[in-house]
Amino acid sequence: MSLFRRSISVVLFLSTVGWAQEQGERRRFDREKVHDPSTIIESDGVYRFFCTGRGVKLMRETEDGQWLTEGQLFDRDAIPAWHGNHVPENRGHLWAPDVIQIGEQFFVYYSVSTFGKNTSAIGLAVGKTLDPKSPQWSWEDRGPVILSKPTDRFNAIDPAVFRDPDSNQFVMTFGSFWDGLFLIELDSETGLRADDAEPVHLAKAPEIEAPFLCRGPSGDYFLFLNWGKCCRGVRSTYEIRVGRSKKVTGPFLDRDGTDLRDRGGTLVAASAGRHIGPGHASILQRDDKEWLVHHFYDGDQRGRSRLRMLELQWDAEGWPQVTTTTNTTSP
Repeated sequence: MSLFRRSISVVLFLSTVGWAQEQGERRRFDREKVHDPSTIIESDGVYRFFCTGRGVKLMRETEDGQWLTEGQLFDRDAIPAWHGNHVPENRGHLWAPDVIQIGEQFFVYYSVSTFGKNTSAIGLAVGKTLDPKSPQWSWEDRGPVILSKPTDRFNAIDPAVFRDPDSNQFVMTFGSFWDGLFLIELDSETGLRADDAEPVHLAKAPEIEAPFLCRGPSGDYFLFLNWGKCCRGVRSTYEIRVGRSKKVTGPFLDRDGTDLRDRGGTLVAASAGRHIGPGHASILQRDDKEWLVHHFYDGDQRGRSRLRMLELQWDAEGWPQVTTTTNTTSP
């Protein structure tokens, strides 16, 4: 081969490599990617939430209604040392966070795990602001809230926190696969597990995770959860289901009266059109309406995960329902 042809071949090869690297960088830094969104928090007129990502991603709503990555909870060189001690296979990729404001502090709960294993932990970080540009942006590591190991029948991931507006009881639901979903009581001062608090069993199904607890207009408690498989793009089978109880600790029953611990669960949202595998629900009150917030896999974007909000209403019997004809979806 001549020197000229070899030179052209090298240029073409380098161009192809450069294009592939550029495409990889675009996928890697997808600022609109949302997976496992936390409860959305409004602070100083700005809406934000955390989601799965390196160090736990922080997302912010822009003036035109887009949700874009704004920062992360932990820098790579600031990951708490206990992560490696308790979950040595984790490499800084933290999952399924939730956030709640108590007084002037924000409590962020997050999962430390390895996919498919229950050597896991739920950690807690506490800060004074959600604005990464603020001089008060700083997060205090308060260590693990609960741990799980291979001999346990639960998996300490997917935390969702709830503070009862009447009793001020502070609890956390969590769990994934194994024996399902559980609840523990938290200390409202420290945010950590209350003394002697034992996990309470809430729900079980062959493929179950992502609990979210709330109270409906009837005063009853509702446990939203996921059945199915996540993280498979357009092949994901996630769907959102719900149960109802008179007590925060259950038992939660579906609309047919089946206990969620016996594979009960009334369907709320499933795959429809481009919106595949809806999962990891929470509720946002905004504009005099309630919205069921969750991620989905976009069939029009090769399964990329995005945020969607469906208007949430309560029927005559007090059960939650959504309509897919009135929704907001991040572009």
